[in-house]
Amino acid sequence: MTHALNIIWNPSEGIDLGFFVIRYYSLMFVIAFGLGWYIMKNIFEREGESIEKLDSLFIWTVLATLIGARLGHVLFYDWEYFRNHLLEIFLPFRFSPQFEFTGYQGLASHGAAISIIIAMYFYSKNVLKRPQLWILDRVVIPVASGAIFVRLGNFFNSEIVGKETTSSFGIRFIRDKFSSNDATNATQIPNPNDAYHAIATDPKFAALLEQVPAKHPAQLYEAFCYIFVFAILFFLYWKTDARKKSGFLFGLFLVLLFSVRIVVESVKESQGGFENALGLLSTGQWLSIPFILIGLYFVFTAEKPVRI
Repeated sequence: MTHALNIIWNPSEGIDLGFFVIRYYSLMFVIAFGLGWYIMKNIFEREGESIEKLDSLFIWTVLATLIGARLGHVLFYDWEYFRNHLLEIFLPFRFSPQFEFTGYQGLASHGAAISIIIAMYFYSKNVLKRPQLWILDRVVIPVASGAIFVRLGNFFNSEIVGKETTSSFGIRFIRDKFSSNDATNATQIPNPNDAYHAIATDPKFAALLEQVPAKHPAQLYEAFCYIFVFAILFFLYWKTDARKKSGFLFGLFLVLLFSVRIVVESVKESQGGFENALGLLSTGQWLSIPFILIGLYFVFTAEKPVRI
């Protein structure tokens, strides 16, 4: 019988510059969008498109990703709460039981996918002046690379963790087990970061550390698989004629990325949503099935454009 490695995961909130803390989650988003811009710049240059249109694409994609991911979480995973707290959907505050800054906790990739597809319709029609599938076939490449860094951000935040395990892949997420209030109350250390550090390293709090179970690092599993999704799309675009088959790369992206999602969801802890009503699969798995079916449709119906 194998046992989980004694890996205790308790990273700091970010890079402390003294006057400002660069949070790792935010940094991962910056890297994702920055790398995405660079990839699309090369694609636009290859296709003879104006870089000015790329700036518009960047803005459209950033807004679509953040707004769609937020609304996706609200509607798919936590509507019962937000229906009674509508202001909290777009404000980074909680008003009850007391006023509290929370940041934007809760982003759903399915919502981001829907929002990006909608945004690309308007972008292609109003800015690019090309068919929607043309931009979708290309934008999925940086989107796939961005997904890697978003999941790494989740790992740094100790969120979207997996189920408990005794396998050698297990990691003990202290911040998943104890909220900041739990950590400060249990240790009587007022600063949450110091409290977490004490639980991880101070023998005096060994009993608290023993309460932290090893869980699958589902975020890392997903990020690792997305590397291959990105590599496949990147290779097909640059080294083959797949880009000439309208809808093929877009469809393949949907099939690959959401197939990964279905598999990894099997070791994730429940994220809530409507899974209790439907049973059998998790909310994330149910939401992934339509994307895979749509992707298969585009893969098998993709044809090279007719030359006139």
